[in-house]
Amino acid sequence: MQHALYYKSKKFLINTLIHIFLISVAVTCLYPLLWMIASSLKTQDIIFKDISLIPQQLHFENYIHAFKEEGFGRSFLNSIFYTGFSVFGVVIIASMAGYAFSRLRFPGRTILFYMFIAAMMIPIPASFVPLYVLLNKLHLRDTPIGYILCMISVGLSVSIFLLKTFFDRMPKEVEDAARIDGCSKMGIWWHVALPLAKPVLAVVVIFNALNVWNEYILALIIFDSRKFMPLQVALQVFRGEFVTNYPLLMAGLTIAVLPIIIVYLLMQKYIVKEITSGEVFG
Repeated sequence: MQHALYYKSKKFLINTLIHIFLISVAVTCLYPLLWMIASSLKTQDIIFKDISLIPQQLHFENYIHAFKEEGFGRSFLNSIFYTGFSVFGVVIIASMAGYAFSRLRFPGRTILFYMFIAAMMIPIPASFVPLYVLLNKLHLRDTPIGYILCMISVGLSVSIFLLKTFFDRMPKEVEDAARIDGCSKMGIWWHVALPLAKPVLAVVVIFNALNVWNEYILALIIFDSRKFMPLQVALQVFRGEFVTNYPLLMAGLTIAVLPIIIVYLLMQKYIVKEITSGEVFG
Protein backbone atom coordinates (compact mmCIF):
# COMPACT_ATOMS: atom_id res chain seq x y z
CA MET A 1 0.00 0.00 0.00
CA GLN A 2 2.80 2.37 0.92
CA HIS A 3 4.67 1.47 -2.25
CA ALA A 4 1.60 2.20 -4.39
CA LEU A 5 1.11 5.54 -2.63
CA TYR A 6 4.79 6.35 -3.13
CA TYR A 7 4.67 5.59 -6.85
CA LYS A 8 1.46 7.61 -7.29
CA SER A 9 3.01 10.60 -5.47
CA LYS A 10 6.18 10.27 -7.56
CA LYS A 11 4.18 10.09 -10.80
CA PHE A 12 2.09 13.12 -9.76
CA LEU A 13 5.23 15.11 -8.94
CA ILE A 14 6.88 14.22 -12.26
CA ASN A 15 3.73 15.13 -14.23
CA THR A 16 3.47 18.42 -12.35
CA LEU A 17 7.08 19.31 -13.13
CA ILE A 18 6.60 18.40 -16.78
CA HIS A 19 3.49 20.58 -17.03
CA ILE A 20 5.24 23.49 -15.30
CA PHE A 21 8.13 23.18 -17.76
CA LEU A 22 5.81 23.01 -20.78
CA ILE A 23 3.76 25.98 -19.56
CA SER A 24 6.93 28.03 -19.06
CA VAL A 25 8.10 27.17 -22.58
CA ALA A 26 4.69 28.11 -23.99
CA VAL A 27 4.71 31.44 -22.16
CA THR A 28 8.25 32.13 -23.40
CA CYS A 29 7.15 31.46 -26.99
CA LEU A 30 3.90 33.39 -26.75
CA TYR A 31 5.20 36.49 -24.99
CA PRO A 32 6.97 37.99 -28.07
CA LEU A 33 3.80 37.44 -30.10
CA LEU A 34 1.63 39.09 -27.45
CA TRP A 35 4.09 41.98 -27.13
CA MET A 36 3.98 42.46 -30.91
CA ILE A 37 0.18 42.62 -30.90
CA ALA A 38 0.15 44.99 -27.93
CA SER A 39 2.76 47.23 -29.56
CA SER A 40 0.72 47.39 -32.75
CA LEU A 41 -2.06 49.08 -30.76
CA LYS A 42 0.16 51.80 -29.28
CA THR A 43 1.54 55.06 -30.63
CA GLN A 44 5.13 55.87 -31.54
CA ASP A 45 5.49 58.04 -28.43
CA ILE A 46 4.54 55.43 -25.84
CA ILE A 47 5.58 52.13 -27.45
CA PHE A 48 8.81 51.96 -25.39
CA LYS A 49 7.49 53.85 -22.39
CA ASP A 50 4.54 51.52 -21.80
CA ILE A 51 5.75 47.92 -21.90
CA SER A 52 2.48 46.42 -20.65
CA LEU A 53 0.63 43.86 -22.73
CA ILE A 54 -2.64 45.76 -22.31
CA PRO A 55 -2.30 49.35 -23.63
CA GLN A 56 -4.31 52.07 -21.93
CA GLN A 57 -5.60 53.25 -25.31
CA LEU A 58 -6.11 50.90 -28.24
CA HIS A 59 -5.20 52.37 -31.62
CA PHE A 60 -6.79 49.96 -34.09
CA GLU A 61 -6.32 52.54 -36.83
CA ASN A 62 -2.68 51.41 -37.00
CA TYR A 63 -3.84 48.34 -38.91
CA ILE A 64 -5.74 50.46 -41.42
CA HIS A 65 -2.74 52.76 -41.91
CA ALA A 66 -0.39 49.79 -42.24
CA PHE A 67 -2.52 48.07 -44.86
CA LYS A 68 -2.84 51.30 -46.82
CA GLU A 69 0.90 51.94 -46.70
CA GLU A 70 2.51 52.10 -50.14
CA GLY A 71 2.53 48.63 -51.67
CA PHE A 72 1.78 46.74 -48.45
CA GLY A 73 -1.77 45.66 -49.32
CA ARG A 74 -0.75 44.59 -52.82
CA SER A 75 2.21 42.63 -51.45
CA PHE A 76 -0.08 40.93 -48.92
CA LEU A 77 -2.30 39.69 -51.77
CA ASN A 78 0.82 38.71 -53.73
CA SER A 79 2.01 36.51 -50.86
CA ILE A 80 -1.39 34.82 -50.58
CA PHE A 81 -1.30 34.17 -54.34
CA TYR A 82 2.27 32.84 -54.30
CA THR A 83 1.71 30.68 -51.21
CA GLY A 84 -1.56 29.20 -52.45
CA PHE A 85 -0.30 28.20 -55.89
CA SER A 86 3.12 27.06 -54.64
CA VAL A 87 1.66 24.82 -51.94
CA PHE A 88 -0.94 23.44 -54.37
CA GLY A 89 1.80 22.65 -56.89
CA VAL A 90 4.00 20.97 -54.28
CA VAL A 91 1.13 18.84 -52.94
CA ILE A 92 0.09 17.60 -56.39
CA ILE A 93 3.58 16.96 -57.77
CA ALA A 94 5.08 15.57 -54.57
CA SER A 95 2.14 13.24 -53.88
CA MET A 96 2.23 11.85 -57.43
CA ALA A 97 6.01 11.47 -57.34
CA GLY A 98 5.97 9.96 -53.84
CA TYR A 99 3.31 7.43 -54.86
CA ALA A 100 5.21 6.58 -58.05
CA PHE A 101 8.51 6.06 -56.20
CA SER A 102 6.74 3.88 -53.64
CA ARG A 103 4.45 1.73 -55.76
CA LEU A 104 5.60 1.80 -59.39
CA ARG A 105 8.59 -0.05 -60.79
CA PHE A 106 10.42 1.75 -63.60
CA PRO A 107 14.04 2.07 -64.79
CA GLY A 108 16.12 4.52 -62.77
CA ARG A 109 13.58 4.75 -59.95
CA THR A 110 16.15 4.40 -57.16
CA ILE A 111 18.64 6.80 -58.77
CA LEU A 112 15.99 9.46 -59.32
CA PHE A 113 14.77 9.17 -55.74
CA TYR A 114 18.30 9.51 -54.35
CA MET A 115 18.79 12.57 -56.56
CA PHE A 116 15.79 14.19 -54.87
CA ILE A 117 17.18 13.22 -51.47
CA ALA A 118 20.59 14.65 -52.37
CA ALA A 119 18.92 17.94 -53.31
CA MET A 120 17.85 18.31 -49.66
CA MET A 121 21.51 18.74 -48.70
CA ILE A 122 22.08 21.68 -51.06
CA PRO A 123 21.57 25.00 -49.22
CA ILE A 124 19.06 27.29 -50.91
CA PRO A 125 21.52 30.20 -51.37
CA ALA A 126 23.75 27.85 -53.40
CA SER A 127 21.02 27.62 -56.04
CA PHE A 128 20.48 31.36 -56.45
CA VAL A 129 22.96 31.83 -59.33
CA PRO A 130 21.76 28.87 -61.47
CA LEU A 131 18.14 29.85 -60.80
CA TYR A 132 18.84 33.43 -61.87
CA VAL A 133 20.54 32.26 -65.11
CA LEU A 134 17.84 29.68 -65.87
CA LEU A 135 14.95 32.11 -65.31
CA ASN A 136 16.68 34.70 -67.48
CA LYS A 137 17.04 32.25 -70.36
CA LEU A 138 13.41 31.15 -70.00
CA HIS A 139 12.27 34.80 -69.77
CA LEU A 140 10.60 34.02 -66.45
CA ARG A 141 12.58 36.36 -64.22
CA ASP A 142 10.56 39.23 -62.77
CA THR A 143 7.36 37.23 -63.31
CA PRO A 144 5.05 35.63 -60.73
CA ILE A 145 5.13 32.27 -62.54
CA GLY A 146 8.94 32.18 -62.32
CA TYR A 147 8.83 32.82 -58.57
CA ILE A 148 6.12 30.19 -58.03
CA LEU A 149 8.05 27.57 -60.00
CA CYS A 150 11.16 28.28 -57.90
CA MET A 151 9.23 27.90 -54.65
CA ILE A 152 7.69 24.63 -55.86
CA SER A 153 11.16 23.36 -56.74
CA VAL A 154 12.49 24.32 -53.29
CA GLY A 155 9.78 22.35 -51.48
CA LEU A 156 9.70 19.19 -53.59
CA SER A 157 12.62 17.21 -52.14
CA VAL A 158 11.45 17.12 -48.52
CA SER A 159 7.80 16.68 -49.52
CA ILE A 160 8.52 13.74 -51.84
CA PHE A 161 10.62 12.08 -49.13
CA LEU A 162 7.84 12.42 -46.53
CA LEU A 163 5.09 11.16 -48.85
CA LYS A 164 7.14 8.31 -50.28
CA THR A 165 7.92 7.13 -46.74
CA PHE A 166 4.20 7.22 -45.87
CA PHE A 167 3.11 5.37 -49.02
CA ASP A 168 5.71 2.65 -48.33
CA ARG A 169 3.80 1.87 -45.12
CA MET A 170 0.36 1.91 -46.76
CA PRO A 171 -1.17 -1.62 -46.84
CA LYS A 172 -1.24 -3.09 -50.35
CA GLU A 173 -4.58 -4.72 -49.55
CA VAL A 174 -6.21 -1.29 -49.77
CA GLU A 175 -4.92 -0.87 -53.32
CA ASP A 176 -5.95 -4.40 -54.28
CA ALA A 177 -9.50 -3.68 -53.14
CA ALA A 178 -9.52 -0.50 -55.22
CA ARG A 179 -8.28 -2.40 -58.30
CA ILE A 180 -11.08 -4.94 -57.88
CA ASP A 181 -13.52 -2.01 -57.92
CA GLY A 182 -12.03 -0.92 -61.25
CA CYS A 183 -9.71 1.90 -60.15
CA SER A 184 -6.74 2.77 -62.35
CA LYS A 185 -3.37 3.80 -60.93
CA MET A 186 -4.44 7.44 -61.09
CA GLY A 187 -7.75 6.51 -59.47
CA ILE A 188 -5.97 4.73 -56.60
CA TRP A 189 -3.70 7.76 -56.11
CA TRP A 190 -6.66 10.15 -56.03
CA HIS A 191 -9.32 8.11 -54.21
CA VAL A 192 -7.17 5.97 -51.89
CA ALA A 193 -3.63 7.28 -51.41
CA LEU A 194 -4.40 10.99 -50.97
CA PRO A 195 -7.25 10.57 -48.43
CA LEU A 196 -5.10 8.21 -46.34
CA ALA A 197 -2.15 10.62 -46.52
CA LYS A 198 -3.97 13.55 -44.88
CA PRO A 199 -1.62 13.65 -41.84
CA VAL A 200 1.48 13.83 -44.05
CA LEU A 201 -0.18 16.24 -46.46
CA ALA A 202 -0.94 18.50 -43.49
CA VAL A 203 2.77 18.51 -42.60
CA VAL A 204 3.68 19.22 -46.23
CA VAL A 205 1.20 22.09 -46.43
CA ILE A 206 2.40 23.68 -43.18
CA PHE A 207 6.08 23.29 -44.04
CA ASN A 208 5.76 24.72 -47.55
CA ALA A 209 3.33 27.47 -46.56
CA LEU A 210 5.83 28.68 -43.95
CA ASN A 211 8.65 28.43 -46.47
CA VAL A 212 6.91 30.45 -49.18
CA TRP A 213 5.29 32.97 -46.84
CA ASN A 214 8.59 33.82 -45.12
CA GLU A 215 10.75 33.94 -48.26
CA TYR A 216 12.71 37.19 -48.60
CA ILE A 217 16.07 36.89 -50.36
CA LEU A 218 14.90 34.85 -53.37
CA ALA A 219 12.18 37.43 -54.07
CA LEU A 220 14.80 40.20 -54.18
CA ILE A 221 16.81 38.18 -56.69
CA ILE A 222 13.93 37.24 -58.99
CA PHE A 223 11.84 40.41 -58.93
CA ASP A 224 12.79 43.86 -60.16
CA SER A 225 9.27 45.30 -60.19
CA ARG A 226 7.95 46.44 -56.83
CA LYS A 227 4.41 45.40 -57.77
CA PHE A 228 5.42 41.70 -57.68
CA MET A 229 7.17 41.80 -54.30
CA PRO A 230 5.84 39.49 -51.52
CA LEU A 231 4.85 40.61 -48.05
CA GLN A 232 8.18 40.08 -46.31
CA VAL A 233 9.87 42.57 -48.63
CA ALA A 234 7.01 45.05 -48.27
CA LEU A 235 7.55 45.21 -44.49
CA GLN A 236 10.60 47.34 -45.23
CA VAL A 237 8.32 50.30 -46.08
CA PHE A 238 7.88 50.92 -42.35
CA ARG A 239 11.60 51.44 -41.88
CA GLY A 240 12.83 54.90 -42.76
CA GLU A 241 16.41 56.02 -43.20
CA PHE A 242 16.51 57.61 -39.76
CA VAL A 243 13.20 56.68 -38.08
CA THR A 244 11.23 53.43 -37.92
CA ASN A 245 7.49 53.59 -37.37
CA TYR A 246 7.31 50.76 -34.84
CA PRO A 247 3.52 50.71 -34.25
CA LEU A 248 2.86 50.37 -37.98
CA LEU A 249 5.69 47.85 -38.29
CA MET A 250 4.18 45.77 -35.47
CA ALA A 251 0.75 46.06 -37.10
CA GLY A 252 2.24 44.91 -40.39
CA LEU A 253 3.98 41.99 -38.69
CA THR A 254 0.72 41.00 -36.99
CA ILE A 255 -1.08 41.06 -40.33
CA ALA A 256 1.74 38.96 -41.79
CA VAL A 257 1.57 36.39 -38.98
CA LEU A 258 -2.20 35.83 -38.92
CA PRO A 259 -2.64 33.93 -42.24
CA ILE A 260 0.10 31.42 -41.46
CA ILE A 261 -1.34 30.84 -37.98
CA ILE A 262 -4.73 30.17 -39.57
CA VAL A 263 -3.13 27.65 -41.97
CA TYR A 264 -1.45 25.89 -39.05
CA LEU A 265 -4.67 25.72 -37.02
CA LEU A 266 -6.57 24.31 -40.00
CA MET A 267 -3.93 21.67 -40.78
CA GLN A 268 -2.84 20.53 -37.32
CA LYS A 269 -6.26 19.07 -36.55
CA TYR A 270 -5.69 16.38 -39.20
CA ILE A 271 -2.42 15.36 -37.59
CA VAL A 272 -3.90 15.23 -34.08
CA LYS A 273 -7.06 13.46 -35.26
CA GLU A 274 -5.20 10.73 -37.12
CA ILE A 275 -2.68 10.16 -34.31
CA THR A 276 -5.28 10.00 -31.52
CA SER A 277 -7.58 7.76 -33.54
CA GLY A 278 -4.79 5.30 -34.25
CA GLU A 279 -5.33 5.36 -38.00
CA VAL A 280 -1.76 6.21 -38.87
CA PHE A 281 0.00 3.09 -40.09
CA GLY A 282 2.23 1.57 -37.48
